[in-house]
Amino acid sequence: MIQRIQSIYLLLAFIVTGALTFVFHLWKLENGETVYFMSNIVYTILFGLSTVLSLLSLLTFKKRQQQFVMNRLNIILNLILLGLFVYRTLTVSGETTVSEKGIGMFLPIVAIFLLVLANKAIKKDEDLVKSVDRLR
Repeated sequence: MIQRIQSIYLLLAFIVTGALTFVFHLWKLENGETVYFMSNIVYTILFGLSTVLSLLSLLTFKKRQQQFVMNRLNIILNLILLGLFVYRTLTVSGETTVSEKGIGMFLPIVAIFLLVLANKAIKKDEDLVKSVDRLR
């Protein structure tokens, strides 16, 4: 399982969406308060789903097609999450203003990049298996 490069990419995506979200804040308000993903239930659910999808995809290493589909769903989920972050920072209400964006806002971009690399490696493996099957 771990000897395949897509497993490494999926493990890194799992770490990015599961562990690094607790370390890096999303943004900092004007009063100096840092906002983490746990402050909003929508962000918590989306990061949790992304983490679970990464882990399930990592554990289904024998089913390449299913792994590929789960990664695509995870990419869509991270795009939604990224869109919510952009929407939140561009259209904030008058009471709260975002003074500085944190690294946590860019974690979905890193996750998307890793998932795309994993999908490329899965596709390469699938093409290799199909070419070997044609020779039989």
